[in-house]
Amino acid sequence: MNNSSTRAQTAAVVLSAPPGRNGKARAAVAILFLTNGALFANLLPRYPAIMADLGLSNAQFGLAVAAFPLGALLAGLAAGVLIRRFRSSRVAVAGTILTSAGILCAGMAPSWAALAAALFFAGAMDAVTDVAQNAHGLRVQRLYQRSIINSLHAVWSIGAVLGGLMGAAAAGLNLAPGIHLSISAALFAALTLCCYRFLLPGPETDDGGAAAADAANGTTANGTAAPALGPASAARGAVAKYGVLAALVLIATAGALVEDAGSSWSAIYLSDTLGAATTIAGLGFVALTGAQFIGRLLGDRLVDRFGQRTVARAGGVIAAVGMGTALAVPSIPGTILGFAAAGLGVATLVPAAMHAADELPGLRPGTGLTMVSWLMRVGFLVSPPLVGAIADAASLRVGLIVVPLAGILVLALSAVLAKRRQLVSSH
Repeated sequence: MNNSSTRAQTAAVVLSAPPGRNGKARAAVAILFLTNGALFANLLPRYPAIMADLGLSNAQFGLAVAAFPLGALLAGLAAGVLIRRFRSSRVAVAGTILTSAGILCAGMAPSWAALAAALFFAGAMDAVTDVAQNAHGLRVQRLYQRSIINSLHAVWSIGAVLGGLMGAAAAGLNLAPGIHLSISAALFAALTLCCYRFLLPGPETDDGGAAAADAANGTTANGTAAPALGPASAARGAVAKYGVLAALVLIATAGALVEDAGSSWSAIYLSDTLGAATTIAGLGFVALTGAQFIGRLLGDRLVDRFGQRTVARAGGVIAAVGMGTALAVPSIPGTILGFAAAGLGVATLVPAAMHAADELPGLRPGTGLTMVSWLMRVGFLVSPPLVGAIADAASLRVGLIVVPLAGILVLALSAVLAKRRQLVSSH
């Protein structure tokens, strides 16, 4: 049996999978997103206790925490290879368990070096898990033949809130970080293992990469001779493909930049620049994440009806106008609403960019998704010092102009996203 027949039969089996199986797979992959959000969020409220127990200075603690994104950057590019070798389901489950182990080790670290090493390992495993769970979520989405990826990211947000509440409660009860994180690791690792049997079976689909290989070999998917491409045409095709991938990376990075602006700078801007009380200053981040969660809950229906491109353009306008107005006419209520508009505007950007990258023809499964996820983390790493440098040179109000600029960037690049009814690939 030739490879083309095998691919056709595989696609037929997948698309004919029973609806009950699809629903179970969707619930299972949602649990992966939930646990991924909850695991790291459990650690964040324990940072003060860990810092005090180890007697770390602010600089030492900052360097240790920076090991997490560093590990994610160094390991993130391996995700695509691992997914193709072991399947997204297995990589996501194994990555979740290893991430929980790294976070547990961080909570029990006896020294600065051990803390940094544990966070480095946890960050590396988290990056691999992130790509694998999104890859599997997109496999499930192709079975549904409609968008579900935004709802999965909404579940991640629920997990992050749950984990934060668990960590805060443990801190309030003066529970030792090691005991608390042992409970968290055991709970979410067990939950992940239980859901594994309901994830989609079989290897990752490879229609895009197979098609590219067939073209390179001079055949089409049905085994007939393909038109030969000259060097100039092949070069133009490669430039176009990687140009689209670069645009998708920038769209995802724009979403990451807005998220980081809310988490890193909203409270400081509201309190130091606008004079908001401490209890009010935290509402900027709450407004952004709350609106982002609502946007992701509604995102799938909007994407199915209007397409990723239209939804992204509308989001770019909402983020640019909302936050731009808040910065132009500064006030405490207006700024909180501005951050809410920014969160709502970027709610679907990262899922949309990941989906589009995963569907790029000529790339092997997981490659486009891995590149977007990895380079987006560079955005998370670069964003805080960039805004801080602008704030030191001018003011934080000027530094936060990056938020409306991110919305404008999305408007400029949104043409690479799919129109309505172009969300399901031939995988």
